[in-house]
Amino acid sequence: MSKTTRATLALQKAGVAFTSVTYDYDPSADRIGLAAAEAISEAPCRVLKTLMAEVDGKPVCVVVPSDREVSMKKLASAFGGKAASMMKPADAERTTGYHVGGISPFGQKKQVPTAIEVAALDEPHVFINGGQRGLQVRLAPADALRALNAIAAPLIA
Repeated sequence: MSKTTRATLALQKAGVAFTSVTYDYDPSADRIGLAAAEAISEAPCRVLKTLMAEVDGKPVCVVVPSDREVSMKKLASAFGGKAASMMKPADAERTTGYHVGGISPFGQKKQVPTAIEVAALDEPHVFINGGQRGLQVRLAPADALRALNAIAAPLIA
């Protein structure tokens, strides 16, 4: 497995300090983020999952703790929209240039507005997908927010 991906290159370019953590990706896992948290022995609230959604038909990226679910109402509100829905996996792959299970908010093919769950900013560090299955990057949540030019908002149900 390569530890250099578009995501890690984007973080380097942004001057963000991070470490890469690899693990055995389980393609049969029901909840990929929770499986990643278990594999790297981290609390699920620190292992953030990257989801692709649409608000009023426009693509957005959402980063939330792996043990929580996104509230579509809160997501739409965070971006000033009326309605939100999850993006179809094929559309998410086409938009990001990553495969499902390896979607990172960093270095996406097409940069879209991004929101991070505000509660994640209280953690000393977080893990976010590094751009391929089985790769996480460990970084300060404030650095992730800055590198993504993201908004912090209450997003979880």
